[in-house]
Amino acid sequence: MMREKIPGLQSWEVTMSTMAVGVDTGGTFTDVVLFKNGRWHVHKLLSTQDDPARAVLEGLGHIGGSRSSQIVHGSTVATNAMLERKGARTAIICNHGFEDLIEIGRQNRAQLYNLYYSKPESLVPRELRFGVPGRMDAQGVQIEPLDAEALTAIKQAVKSEDVQSIAVCLLFSYLNPDHEQMIFKELADLKVPVSLSHEILPEFREFERLSTTVVNAYVAPKMSGYLQRIKDSLHPSQLRIMQSNGGSISVEQAMREPVRTILSGPAGGVVGAVSTARAAGFERLITLDMGGTSTDVCLIQEDLPLSTEAFLSGLPLKVPMLDIHTVGAGGGSIARLDPGGALRVGPESAGSDPGPVCYGRGKEITVTDAHLYLGRIRPESFLGGNMILDSKRLERIFAQMSRHCGLDSVQLAEGVLAVADTNMERAIRVISVERGYDPRDFTLVSFGGAGGLHCAGLARALSIPRVLAPGNPGVLSALGMILADVVKDYSLTVMLPRQDTTPDALDKLFQDMEGQASREMVREGFKRSEVVISRFLDMRYQGQSFEIMVPWNPVEISRGFEELHLQKYGHKHSGRQTEIVNLRIRAIGSPHKPGLQTQAQAGTNAPQEAVAGRAKVVFGGREYFARILNRKLLQPGDEFRGPAVITEYTSTIAVPPFAAGRTDELGNIILEIDQE
Repeated sequence: MMREKIPGLQSWEVTMSTMAVGVDTGGTFTDVVLFKNGRWHVHKLLSTQDDPARAVLEGLGHIGGSRSSQIVHGSTVATNAMLERKGARTAIICNHGFEDLIEIGRQNRAQLYNLYYSKPESLVPRELRFGVPGRMDAQGVQIEPLDAEALTAIKQAVKSEDVQSIAVCLLFSYLNPDHEQMIFKELADLKVPVSLSHEILPEFREFERLSTTVVNAYVAPKMSGYLQRIKDSLHPSQLRIMQSNGGSISVEQAMREPVRTILSGPAGGVVGAVSTARAAGFERLITLDMGGTSTDVCLIQEDLPLSTEAFLSGLPLKVPMLDIHTVGAGGGSIARLDPGGALRVGPESAGSDPGPVCYGRGKEITVTDAHLYLGRIRPESFLGGNMILDSKRLERIFAQMSRHCGLDSVQLAEGVLAVADTNMERAIRVISVERGYDPRDFTLVSFGGAGGLHCAGLARALSIPRVLAPGNPGVLSALGMILADVVKDYSLTVMLPRQDTTPDALDKLFQDMEGQASREMVREGFKRSEVVISRFLDMRYQGQSFEIMVPWNPVEISRGFEELHLQKYGHKHSGRQTEIVNLRIRAIGSPHKPGLQTQAQAGTNAPQEAVAGRAKVVFGGREYFARILNRKLLQPGDEFRGPAVITEYTSTIAVPPFAAGRTDELGNIILEIDQE
């Protein structure tokens, strides 16, 4: 059994008898992290694309974490169902006359100058959209009763169409949900999941509320079946599911509201990265999570950044989630020539099956293949030697593609990596430079199976002075799930002019929301005194279409909004009237979880014991005879300079000639980058 110790981690309570397990299912690998009796162990295995639950259960069984465990799981099942359009056959029930709202949307053109652009096909076909007469007004008062006969006819039509899931979204149901609840009762005997918009997103903006509810309904049957299978197999383990907002929820809530788990894996990575970097003394962070299929980046100034303006597969999702930007660049991203002869990398991925060429079945060059060809991945050390890579298969396929693009094989391999780097560099600029942040003020936290191979080059391109690579970076997302708090988000649309609203009146509204949050957190197993609740306001200038989330400060409500408006848009309108659109609260409960412990400085500043050998490695078109370092043998205080390759069980770190590294007292590797 492969069990790798995670440097610097041990329990706050070494006597904890229960096990804690984090599981992250990705497009290529499924990662399992186990904490037991004060020790950490990790395991990676290829994801099973035909049945993702199989890899999860196999991984838990292998590492010994499937019984009497507290398991937090993040999954791409809901995400992939959306991206691949393989969700449930879903129907919409809405107000009569609004059947086409999901297709009309806001008429925004995503690619303004693309003459051939066409909107993605709707998740729900026209024949499965049903309008029912009945209406609430903008104050939540009924102005037209729900038509019971029409509803009965809709029920029969839904039944005859073999619908697998239903989304119900009526106008102003966030103010008065009576009509949606009547529809739910009428449909109860159909025995299919029904998603109600006033439960999924009790806020104004009918299109965003409808879109979010439809996505929830579309992925609910697939996610519920997946989670139910895992839950049944793990009994009596306690299973929780990672949310996109950086906290976990019960498996039952995740089955009802799977839309909250869309970015669960990346969120776990951010939580793990922040916990590790803050313990090492770094506050301002840019996280780089490069896996097999995609790369996720996030900028952390102080607290975890939240957003309610996300898009997935062309549809807006308004549930709170970490502000993570994703691009289709991963270790499995496929390199190809477009019709004009230009080299493209991604977003298509080889996944785990067939996988990269070097896995033995793939036939198209990927980013992983390029690294192996250049010597930056050591075939004998991949996954701790448990997965041998076939480097001989690369010669013929690289030679074949090289002839087509007019480059030699080394130039082609470096070109593949350069294109992937450009995609990731652009993503980091979106969350930093384009939002008024200087990357030179941040530390790049690199993790994911492929992050260590690209982090130094990206840091240099963006003038980021240093990189932090945690121990076992390839499983940091799974580790972050164990470190995550239990988090529940609540919102209430109020539409109050700021000048007519007192802090005391807002406080009363907040208290009503907090009562509900406290009751639900008690059901999660926390005492009321253990729950921390944060308040937020969604504010805008009167006449604006969209708002900004502002932390609650009863003394300077408008000033806080204007400062954020200035940072986000580059200007503010002092003296202009503002309004409060939504109230938000975030309830946080912190379960027992592992902490970090320093190790004594034992390094010699010349890590000779960690040198596993030397090998030919290409950096910048030049071949070096670089040292191969075994990370398990590096001690706190050890220093080294590139060119070098650092191998470990879950990842590989490429250290170019322009980078110098050291191991800190927590077992992290810090790379200092020489700027051009």
